[in-house]
Amino acid sequence: MARTALLHLLRSHSKSLATSNFLAGSQPCRSGAWARGRGLNTEPSFNSGVGINAFQKRWASQAATREDDGKISIGPRRGVETGKDEKDSGIVYYGPISSTIKKVKLLSLSTCCLSVSLGPVITFMTSPGMNVILKGAVASSVIFLSASTTAALHWFVTPYIHKLKWKPGSDSFEVEMLSWLATYIPRTIKFADIRPPETQRPFVTFKANGQFYFVDADHCQNKALLAKLTPQKAPTRESAFKNL
Repeated sequence: MARTALLHLLRSHSKSLATSNFLAGSQPCRSGAWARGRGLNTEPSFNSGVGINAFQKRWASQAATREDDGKISIGPRRGVETGKDEKDSGIVYYGPISSTIKKVKLLSLSTCCLSVSLGPVITFMTSPGMNVILKGAVASSVIFLSASTTAALHWFVTPYIHKLKWKPGSDSFEVEMLSWLATYIPRTIKFADIRPPETQRPFVTFKANGQFYFVDADHCQNKALLAKLTPQKAPTRESAFKNL
């Protein structure tokens, strides 16, 4: 009797397990059929992969832009100056080393300010036993050297034209020069005021209104404009009695 009851209990337990397994296995099919009945797309979507690839490309381009901004470049920056050209079609020339000159000048100005402000303080604080007159001479020498190098750099790069705007047919053009504080200053020059430089100063192309200007001929694409900016000296007439 006990054996019969035990067998009956085992059979009922096994049937309940089989029924639960069948129901669990049929749920995916039901859910899939329900999804198909509702018109949902059960196939894998590639939108997430495309979004990840687009994000990676955008991040790589931004990283490359930041890297280019930190470098000292020769010529106009890609993507930045080109957009400016499209907005202002009057720009016909860019200085090839304009950004380099500005960075070097900013560095020179910062070192000059530090030398003028901190040079005397460091000199008087580091050597307490030194004579006051000698300390003043050392501090003055530091200030003089720093100021003289900054002034020499400014004198050397003053004629450099960083940007030139000109419309064909116009009798004048506009240039951008660099000031003492490394800021751009616009100037308007007429072609009638251009004269040969007649100076031994390096990197000078022409003279106008008492100022010297320099244009890199290798990077000036408009040859007609370059011909107007590089006037030739008038030939000097020699006297017929010179060799007598």
